[in-house]
Amino acid sequence: MKQWLATAFLVILLGLVIFTTFSEEDEKKQQKSSANQEIGMVAPNAPDGLQVGEQAPDFSLETVNGETVKLSDYRGKKVFLNYWATWCPPCREEMPEMQKFHEKYGDDVVVLAVNGTGTEKKREDVDRFVNEGGYTFPILLDKELEINQTYQILSIPTTYFIGSDGIIQEPRIVGPMTYEMMEKKKDALK
Repeated sequence: MKQWLATAFLVILLGLVIFTTFSEEDEKKQQKSSANQEIGMVAPNAPDGLQVGEQAPDFSLETVNGETVKLSDYRGKKVFLNYWATWCPPCREEMPEMQKFHEKYGDDVVVLAVNGTGTEKKREDVDRFVNEGGYTFPILLDKELEINQTYQILSIPTTYFIGSDGIIQEPRIVGPMTYEMMEKKKDALK
């Protein structure tokens, strides 16, 4: 009888330990999910990307017009660094919103749209898309997908918000932005 009670006690104790462990993990996942609500869908095991407070890594890329641009060229200005591709429906949806934002706030905030050119079928697809859309903000070409790796882009579009000091000042957004979201992010940058 004593052995049976001891066994039952151990089974109950083990059950409580397992239940508590899974409950805590579930609570952590829910907290992370609600914290990431504004940034869209991110895989639970995905890297967090560059963090607020980090220096935005400098880079040098060619624009669709053949000019070479460095991120550090824009030091002293607020920058929205957006990563996109022509084949991405949410990116295509977001681009007119960015153009509208650029037209109104281009003197306050630089929109740098980095195209994942290494994922495009043809380089000409980027030119055609930009010309058809009438996009006038800088479009940079990430032919070797170096920026994709440096900025840990897992899903597109992804946007980083860089202050005039070159520091990432707001959490990145994974997914398309609306004009209203861009206005809020602009106001949050220094």
